[in-house]
Amino acid sequence: MTPGRSEAALAPDPVAFRALEHAGWQGAARHYDDAFGSLTRQAVDPLLDSAEVRSGARTLDVASGPGYAAAAAAARGARVAALDFSSAMVELARSQNPEIEFREGDAEALPFPEGSFDALVMNFGMLHLAQPERAVAEAFRVLRAGGRFAFTVWAKPEEAVGFGIILDAIRKHGNPDVPLPPGPPFFRFSDASECDKILKIAGFRNVDVRKVPQVWRFSASRLLFEAFLAGSVRTQALLHAQSAPALAAIRDAVARVAGEYENHGTVEIPMPAVLAAALKP
Repeated sequence: MTPGRSEAALAPDPVAFRALEHAGWQGAARHYDDAFGSLTRQAVDPLLDSAEVRSGARTLDVASGPGYAAAAAAARGARVAALDFSSAMVELARSQNPEIEFREGDAEALPFPEGSFDALVMNFGMLHLAQPERAVAEAFRVLRAGGRFAFTVWAKPEEAVGFGIILDAIRKHGNPDVPLPPGPPFFRFSDASECDKILKIAGFRNVDVRKVPQVWRFSASRLLFEAFLAGSVRTQALLHAQSAPALAAIRDAVARVAGEYENHGTVEIPMPAVLAAALKP
């Protein structure tokens, strides 16, 4: 099960899906740091290491969100540019990192010449793209020969337990088949073979795919539901489409199961990432 209706039965609608994602991030930007920031930052250093981001490296952070990867790359001494299609996210990133160049732009049509960068990174952006093949082709184009591309996505919901908890609650207490714009399968790139395939089709070589352990920590079990409701897009849209009684039942079910992960007063939810990296020959 993935957020929204069964994507196997529906052809993706890139225009409608992109509009859903854009509107979602415009609204969620101000909540993202509190909801997901402490979690998605955990993948940043492994991501930068896989792209060989170091001092002096011309580095592009695509789907940059609040700018976590861009800021960490700049701290390494890299020459950083960053891009996101949400003006709200760009404004947030600029306010937190005024020394970095953030701009609005499309991951599927990057506004840079061929061979502009030594490294390109995307932290949890691939699963939000209407046409990820175009984005990977663009990454290949703007990298120099010998440059590296690395991206992260969530592991499957059986492993990224937060997703497992909320999707199971929706299935049991709500309606998982609400009419949302169909997009690419949310957990497509949780499968290492899909990462390998999309990268090699674009021309990349030396593909490496691995898991990055992460833990989502909360002071109370109810906050897992609130994080998804405030700081996500597809899952948030799925929740907003539920009836009021169903939403209340989902909220209670999520809190109950999340409470099983309490450890000495802190709820600790396993949320591993999948990290894929490759070389432009």
